[in-house]
Parts: sequence; C-alpha cells; structure tokens
Amino acid sequence: MAKLSTEELLDQFKEMTLIELSEFVKAFEETFEVTAAAPVAVAAAGAPAGGGEAAVEEEQAEFDVVLEAAGDKKIQVIKEVRSLTSLGLKEAKDLVDGAPKPVLEKVDKDTANKAKEQLEGAGATVTLK
Repeated sequence: MAKLSTEELLDQFKEMTLIELSEFVKAFEETFEVTAAAPVAVAAAGAPAGGGEAAVEEEQAEFDVVLEAAGDKKIQVIKEVRSLTSLGLKEAKDLVDGAPKPVLEKVDKDTANKAKEQLEGAGATVTLK
C-alpha cells in the first residue's frame, strides 16, 4: 500500500460522515492505545454537522460561561460578574458593556451551570460553550 500524504488523508476524512469518523477515531485509539485530545477540532475541520455533535458536548469537561447581553438590570449583572470573578468594579462594568464576552473560562460543568443561573437570575443572557 502506498503511503498517503497529509493532504490525501485530510481529503479522505472530509468525505467521511461523523459516524464513520467517530468509528475511525475509536479504532485508532484502540489500535495505538491513545486518546484523541480534541474531538471537537475534528468536527470543526469541515465534517458535516449532524446528530453526533450532541455526543461530543456530553463528553466535554470544561466550559466557558459567555455573557451575551446584560439585559435591563445591568447593575445586578455587574454585581454577579464581580461575585463570580476577582474583577474590580471598573473591569466588571467593562466586561458587561463589552458583551458578548467570556466571564469564566475552562470551568467544570457544575460551576458553569451555577454561574449561568446566577447571571440569568440577574437578567443577563448567557451561553455555555
């Protein structure tokens, strides 16, 4: 069998469905006894999005809490941002004014959900990534 170049391999991966790609990654991991470091990067590389994306999110261990909009209770949102972070008043206000911006990065699921509830309770629009 002829050795494939990186470009040829990428072209082959682009033609695969998410399910086929997932099965390939599992077989690769078993064969070489390794773990894929970033399965999300594979989906972003041009593979068609499908139902497999939800499975990737379930395996996600770290989340970013992103403030999308402050809403009409901006002062309460600033207070919540300050309580969640170590930011001062000016920095928290700048973060809220500059939305969409990440409030917390690379936190576990429980912390992310708790922060989202607090910010939404103050009137903000929040997403987890």
